[in-house]
Amino acid sequence: MKTITVKIPESLERELENLARKRHVSRSAVLREALNGLAGQQKRSAADLAAELVGTLRGAPNLSTATKHMRGYGE
Repeated sequence: MKTITVKIPESLERELENLARKRHVSRSAVLREALNGLAGQQKRSAADLAAELVGTLRGAPNLSTATKHMRGYGE
């Protein structure tokens, strides 16, 4: 495993220490988990993030052909 050095404010270091102590893991383990979470978020598309909402709204299936739904829009 590679080692890196990061400078953080003392307040953040205290929070990191408290979280590590509360979870009974090392500070490095907390940081690795946080970085893995950030990396995972970057790989998710907008469709992935909204997947549970897709298809839950009622309305015209295709607004380009249902012009009555677009009346007054953009005026």
